[in-house]
Amino acid sequence: MAMPLGNAKAQINVTPMIDVLLVLIIIFMVITPTTSNGLKTLVPQPAPPDNNQVEPPSHDIVITIRSDRTVRLNQEPVELANLPERLARLFRTEAVVFVRGDKDLNFSQVAEVIDIARGAGLNRIALMTQ
Repeated sequence: MAMPLGNAKAQINVTPMIDVLLVLIIIFMVITPTTSNGLKTLVPQPAPPDNNQVEPPSHDIVITIRSDRTVRLNQEPVELANLPERLARLFRTEAVVFVRGDKDLNFSQVAEVIDIARGAGLNRIALMTQ
């Protein structure tokens, strides 16, 4: 039984369009940029307009990382391996640790000291600028 051509309706084949659509969806999902997760930081605020230099309070500790990878706790040299136990002994209460690094250092070296301080149980860590 043949169908007469006069009554035939034209139909669109949607299968190739669906294939193309799925390929485009996959491409856009792959090339979408992912958000990178880093350290949670606050933007440093500018110094007050008066020229009085405000020093950190005496009960807070400043960890200085020099360009030759030596670490100092307030001016006292300390080995990087001994830093967690020294910080755990110093801070029994909630306190702020200031981390200062030389401008020639990579941030990964500063981040290593921040990780050590976090591991010692310190939650308030601030970065000092020069």
